[in-house]
Amino acid sequence: MNRLFILGTALAALFVTPALAQQATKLLNASYDVSRELFAAENEAFIKQHPGVTIDQSHAGTSKQARSIVEGLEADVVTFNQSTDIDFLAKNGFVAEDWTKKFPNNASPFYSFPSFLVRAGNPKNVKDWGDLARDDVHAVFPNPKTSGNARYTYLAAYAWAKEAYKGDQEKIEGYIKKIFDNVPVFDTGGRASTTTFVERETGDVLITFEAETRGIVKQYGADKVESVIPSVSLLAEFPVAVVDKVAKKHGSEELAKSYLDFLYSEEGQRIAAQFGNRVNNEKVAGEFKSEFPPIRLVSVDETFGGWTKIQKEHFASGGTLDKLYGNR
Repeated sequence: MNRLFILGTALAALFVTPALAQQATKLLNASYDVSRELFAAENEAFIKQHPGVTIDQSHAGTSKQARSIVEGLEADVVTFNQSTDIDFLAKNGFVAEDWTKKFPNNASPFYSFPSFLVRAGNPKNVKDWGDLARDDVHAVFPNPKTSGNARYTYLAAYAWAKEAYKGDQEKIEGYIKKIFDNVPVFDTGGRASTTTFVERETGDVLITFEAETRGIVKQYGADKVESVIPSVSLLAEFPVAVVDKVAKKHGSEELAKSYLDFLYSEEGQRIAAQFGNRVNNEKVAGEFKSEFPPIRLVSVDETFGGWTKIQKEHFASGGTLDKLYGNR
């Protein structure tokens, strides 16, 4: 009987071990909508260092991604563009409560900010945030209810207005509502808005991360579109985290951490910069300094009092965004 038990256990191990090994060499990265090309390049470079590893990607607005993970999307890691969506995962037990301390720079390997893309020659002469409220200017950006990209746009415009109108709340909210009224269509994510603006030729100015505007100019040519850097914008950090609940189930914790660590390496930072992101590694940032024009960036903490306060005042049900955005 003991011999049969031992033999059965050994045979079972032969079948179980390969499955576990296969799970430990595969990751799913749930990321924001406009990061497809960036992570295709990051993944290729990482896999060269880790032969046999497979990395699958999922892309959508990060708020939608976070909800999908809670509802069953088995992502091992997230590379988002808004910390509140990772906080949502933490509150639901999928990510460690102290996730911002797991990686450098508050778990943000690179950053960007909302910027403008206009038609070649800038026919509407769009130069700064104030121009978005003109009657003859139609801005394109995604739905701030579903897109972290759009929430940064909303907050960047709000930050500009706070300075321009010296804190006059009525003027600030009037300005924001006018921008919303001027948007011809609200897509669910940043990449769909890019398609609306570039391929469908809808609107006069696309507002998205600088990294995306740079990529669009490269793809479609300066004879079709050109980028415009506003006078001020909002620092957009791109936080990352291991989805502990899923990674533990898959046995992929170590691989998931290695993958996110790679984004901070010189090679990972160089790839991020090549795709238009601004990086924290001083050596790599110096290599690309001439490609990134200077801009004054304000932060969520100094302008709005932090993400917790923003979530309560602006993005919670019945908050300022609901008031100004309406039933669109």
